[in-house]
Amino acid sequence: MDQIHITINFMDFPAELLLNILGHLDVYDLVRARKICSDIRQLIDSSSELQYSIDVRYFNAIPASLPDCNIAVATRRQLLQKSETAWQKAEYSQRNSIPMSYSPDNYRWSCGILGIPAKSLEQIKFIQPALSDSDTHTTNLRQRSCKIDSTAFEGYSFSPAQDLVAILSRAARGENHAYDVTFRSLSEDKVHPEAAFPLVKALDNQIDSELFNSPYTQTMIFGDYYGLFCKYAHKADGGLVDFLQIWNWRSKDTFQCLEIFDVDCETMNFSFLTNNRFLVASARELMLFSLDIVDSVNAIRLIAKFSFPALQDPFVFHYITFNPIPFHASTHNQLIAINMCMSAPTTTKSPYFTFYIERDTVLELESTYISRYGEASRNSPNLPWSAWGSKYTRFFENSYSSCIHRIFGFRTAELVGDLVSREGELQPRLLCIRDFNPHRVMDFKAGNTTESHQRLVEGETPNSALFLQPLGPGLPYLETISQEKFLASDMTMEANRIMLLSLEVGELHNVSQSIEMLDFE
Repeated sequence: MDQIHITINFMDFPAELLLNILGHLDVYDLVRARKICSDIRQLIDSSSELQYSIDVRYFNAIPASLPDCNIAVATRRQLLQKSETAWQKAEYSQRNSIPMSYSPDNYRWSCGILGIPAKSLEQIKFIQPALSDSDTHTTNLRQRSCKIDSTAFEGYSFSPAQDLVAILSRAARGENHAYDVTFRSLSEDKVHPEAAFPLVKALDNQIDSELFNSPYTQTMIFGDYYGLFCKYAHKADGGLVDFLQIWNWRSKDTFQCLEIFDVDCETMNFSFLTNNRFLVASARELMLFSLDIVDSVNAIRLIAKFSFPALQDPFVFHYITFNPIPFHASTHNQLIAINMCMSAPTTTKSPYFTFYIERDTVLELESTYISRYGEASRNSPNLPWSAWGSKYTRFFENSYSSCIHRIFGFRTAELVGDLVSREGELQPRLLCIRDFNPHRVMDFKAGNTTESHQRLVEGETPNSALFLQPLGPGLPYLETISQEKFLASDMTMEANRIMLLSLEVGELHNVSQSIEMLDFE
């Protein structure tokens, strides 16, 4: 019996089946598939779902920042593109102001929520500006609070993504630990239902309780982990050290780990990168650590070390800080900001710089280090600045009273210039928005943009004699400067919003504060 051969082309299948097959491709394969032939390109372009997937990756949009999932995909895509256009022009669609009845002190931003300790009221207030009427665009403040013992209160961290507030309190006199850490629900002000323990003892049996008086602590929440960094702590067996203790606050089995640094290392700060990687900065180097589970217990392991650019004598790094990565964005590549303040005994001036590097670049440099030196130890060499810094970073020089650089994904924002003039007067400043998205930079350079309010910046570096090594022209970006000026001391940034801590000078030079929301949508 003769066999009959039937040839079926890929495009002979029903469109619904083809779209289902294409939906299993990642974004980069989808883009490549569009180049196969005009029929496949038209098929992909006809699907709002596939086009939206491509746009999300192209703009590096973070899922938590996107509109509600009940909105149609086509509408979500339109909103995303509209928001991106607004950012590119530095033109907000709405501006709303909410007066504040008190001046915030020791405040923190997280996911658009402002946390303010009010010791006189023995509570931390959490303020979330929100639209109360979508038609009139009026705003209100959603306020929550968390009780504290003001006599023992030392600090706090909070994460709306985990509905978590971690409160750091000084341990009672005579105890063998330094601090009590309580894990509470942000929304209900009670013990967090998922916390393995409602209270943990920090640095238990590690300190001399009679002498302990740390001048500096830093805390951070990232997913299941809570970290506490404590400087100049008196050890139980004598001597001064810096402690870094990390807990898995949800787990009773793999619970905590401790790293001790000699004070001569001048350790300054730490920041989580992923669920199992974090950075520690010292005056000498940038260290990459991993969180590993060994015999069912968390263990901290040093895996790579990187040198900072050398400074002119007698300048040294006075302090170094990180802009933390929000946990809800932890799976996305994004920028990290590392802030550096230098000092010297011969001058009262303190130069201040910020440099950016991509999170994924730091993680990839781990393999570069290991291939060259093997796994790191305290005595192993650093990867020199010339092998990484000049190629992968972008430096900016800051003024003393400039606004801290804010980051969301590959986009950054800052208020440019000094808040206080030479005459001692408060002055409004321009808003500078920078887009480091490599896809957008590539399109801009190729001329694939129509009307543009941005300029391409590449190859420029701060002209500073402070550094002995070149800072490098890494990370090109697109820059937009607003036409409007803003009188504000600080701000935070989200996917489609900037919130300013605005100032208003009244009669008799009294200064009042408010929260201003600039919506880019």
